[in-house]
Amino acid sequence: QVQLVESGGGLVQPGGSLRLSCAASGRDFTVYAMGWYRQAPGNERELVATITSGGSTNYADSVKGRFTISRDNAKNTVYLQMNSLKPEDTAVYYCNVRHIIVTRYNYWGQGTQVTVSS
Repeated sequence: QVQLVESGGGLVQPGGSLRLSCAASGRDFTVYAMGWYRQAPGNERELVATITSGGSTNYADSVKGRFTISRDNAKNTVYLQMNSLKPEDTAVYYCNVRHIIVTRYNYWGQGTQVTVSS
């Protein structure tokens, strides 16, 4: 059974930084993309960033240059370094792992709140 354990959310002032972590277990994640999505109140869940086991990354335009996704394949852990945070980054951030071929193998973490406010 796949388990995703997220950590690192919280309250930060505009311009500040946070680092999210998500530790995955229960599969061989070398054939899974790992990533982060977010959902703000009243909005749909949206992509933030994804990364493959080979290190290929994909970012939402709204976070390019501010957020960095990375992955430790030995630990099955994905990270999201968030810098220059803005109030519009406030959302629940969800970890996701998705098989790169059999996309129905798609799993979500419980979510962690990120609030950017002065």
